[in-house]
Amino acid sequence: MATIPSRHTGGHPILAYAGILLAVAGLAVMVASLFVPLTWLFPEPWPVEPLSYFGIAGVVVGLVIAVGGYMASGGRNGNGKGSNGVDDWSRLTEQQFETFQHDLGRPMRRILGKCREVRGVLAATGEDVSIVVHELLDEIEEQAPSFRLMMGNMQVMINLEAPDAPTERYPVEPTAVVSRIVERYMGQASEQGKDIAWWSEPEEFGLVHSDAAALEHIIANLVDNALRYGGDYIEISVARDASVFRVNVSDNGPGIPDHYRPHLFTRGWTPEMGRSEEKTSSGLGLYISRTLAHRYGGELSVESVSAPQPGHHTAFTLTLPIGSPEG
Repeated sequence: MATIPSRHTGGHPILAYAGILLAVAGLAVMVASLFVPLTWLFPEPWPVEPLSYFGIAGVVVGLVIAVGGYMASGGRNGNGKGSNGVDDWSRLTEQQFETFQHDLGRPMRRILGKCREVRGVLAATGEDVSIVVHELLDEIEEQAPSFRLMMGNMQVMINLEAPDAPTERYPVEPTAVVSRIVERYMGQASEQGKDIAWWSEPEEFGLVHSDAAALEHIIANLVDNALRYGGDYIEISVARDASVFRVNVSDNGPGIPDHYRPHLFTRGWTPEMGRSEEKTSSGLGLYISRTLAHRYGGELSVESVSAPQPGHHTAFTLTLPIGSPEG
């Protein structure tokens, strides 16, 4: 469990701590919503358990209060240590989110396991149950990977606020990272009638010197993006040469119009904004992914052919140095 270093405790405002506590409570409510349906309060079926909305609101409001409270306090102090304070706060908050992700990972895996068990029982018995039950199972399986990715995005965004944060490099097996991500999203893809496939060249890919957490976060964002906006087939390939390795995530969807492409990696921008529609995502995933790629000395690029042109598709390519133990 991450702890607060005693030498920094006095510099953190009470308001910021209250925000963190509210965010943690929001996460707890989101998990509890999967087990405690409030049918007595919300008798009509909802697409998602109503309690989860309160949890999401708690997370968002809590983070806003925490960051705002701390930054306001730092501005009032004016002691010339604001930069170090922000860096310390970023590292501390990142550690806390890492702990939350770890602690929530086990119950989330159990929830998904129980969903699959229920599906298996229903299929074996042929029992006729309400369509609402199937929709609820679908929603849980679809939202679980997105929830995990949302937590990761929050953690990385906090880390990115400290530009001098060190980058770790150690032996990593990219094919193992890709395999784990494909397994995580396989259920969601199946429910949407989509297929995910992956391969590597060479087949025995070996190790590179990178950061597994950063690599997993970038690829997960790309796969999540392909499931949201792409076609019914998603392919992930991993290849290497003497100095770099590449991860390509492509789909056979309608493609991205030329006038949208320059804005894809802009912080907070989504295609809905270009059409004056309500945003369906935060618009942070691709921004975070490219920023992480740059931090580790790599690049994230996109190539797309938009419909109705033949061969329409979208392909994101992550390029990172193979590196060495010395970094």
